[in-house]
Amino acid sequence: MTKPITKAVIPAAGMGTRLLPATKSQPKEMLPVGRKPVIQYVVEEIVAAGIHHALVVTSQQKRAIEDHFDEEAGNPSNTVGVDAQLFYTRQSVPKGLADAIARAEHFTGDDPFLVCLGDSIIQSPQTGATLKRLIDTHQREGAAATILFETVAREDVIRYGIAKPKGEPTDTFAIEDLIEKPSVEEAPSTFAVAARYAFEPIIFEYIRKTPPGRGNEIQITDSMRLMLQDGLPIWGITMGQGERRLDIGNYKSYYRAFFELCLEDEELGGDFREFARRRLAQP
Repeated sequence: MTKPITKAVIPAAGMGTRLLPATKSQPKEMLPVGRKPVIQYVVEEIVAAGIHHALVVTSQQKRAIEDHFDEEAGNPSNTVGVDAQLFYTRQSVPKGLADAIARAEHFTGDDPFLVCLGDSIIQSPQTGATLKRLIDTHQREGAAATILFETVAREDVIRYGIAKPKGEPTDTFAIEDLIEKPSVEEAPSTFAVAARYAFEPIIFEYIRKTPPGRGNEIQITDSMRLMLQDGLPIWGITMGQGERRLDIGNYKSYYRAFFELCLEDEELGGDFREFARRRLAQP
């Protein structure tokens, strides 16, 4: 049993080039999806899982994230009301996800922590339930790292880090290897890394050991592979019924996410659904 997880890290330093020109002067994590920006969904998910301290790793032109979560004195109606204490640090030079996570070492110290990517929304019937399962599995199995996976189409494995499970996988499984963007023929499964992790502090030691890869970036998948090679246990969980990831990485996925959450809007979802039906019926 590991220590309780009480902190989270939110990498939000990516430049969002696939979403230009919308991201020219605002962070992609601040793009609205329905009524809220992407990163607010992420913070609300973390809080719902019982985590109230988070470090957001930003970069240049990301000040809007800090401004969004500020409390506005004298105007509580203009405050987002998220019950979390947020801290900020910068990854000034884009050197990959592992390097961004490394910026959190002084924040997390000797404690385990979550990593929740700031451009992906995880939906579940109960907000935060997926993260709670991730935390429970991590502690129960005494894992050095635990990863959330989603099942993708076989032809899409080339876009993701893919798990090679030990033995026959269930909804929780030990990991034998991780393959970054394999070919369709080489992919050992269709379990794709889904933007949520739990780590023990030893991950920082392995990030320091990880050589840069493509684009001179240090990737967290490579760091975890080094852990596996040294025999450290890494576990995975798969998304359950009613759980899904909404990725805000490109316009195709962003449009889909916006559409889905507009349909689910408590006040206007019904009207929007009727509008969409009428619009799609037009030639």
